[in-house]
Amino acid sequence: MKTRQKTLLIGIAALVVSLASAEDSDAVKKDLAALQGEWTMVSGSADGQPMPPEMLKQMKRVCKGDETTTTMNGKIFLKAKITIDPTKKPKTIDYQMLEGFTKGKTQLGIYEVEGDTFKSCFSKPDAERPADFSSKEGEGRTLSVWKRQKESAADPPQK
Repeated sequence: MKTRQKTLLIGIAALVVSLASAEDSDAVKKDLAALQGEWTMVSGSADGQPMPPEMLKQMKRVCKGDETTTTMNGKIFLKAKITIDPTKKPKTIDYQMLEGFTKGKTQLGIYEVEGDTFKSCFSKPDAERPADFSSKEGEGRTLSVWKRQKESAADPPQK
């Protein structure tokens, strides 16, 4: 009898864990889908220093699947594999750098995505994850806000 009870308890525990994992997986899929597309930087700061407006205009971000590429003036600034956890408070995002000046490193961050706005704050490589959305001098954090580029309607067919 005890063996049956143990087996039943183990089965229930496995079911609860798999249901929680399915919910987490759905949350990841939902937020990852929200990050897809082309984005333009609207504000940013690095180590507490605001990015100049002319630099903001040059920054573009494209997310496809679990990879993101940021370009500055058409040249790759960074390319990274994304891992997110939307169940954390704040939500966490990690970049495994594939290209750029921190290639091979991991940067830990936090993020928010609301509609067509994406906000992130990253630590410098190999540093602790930020706990809030701030970038102060000496912390080595980058804080950025991006707006999704609207897709333009296709040109009407020529007659």
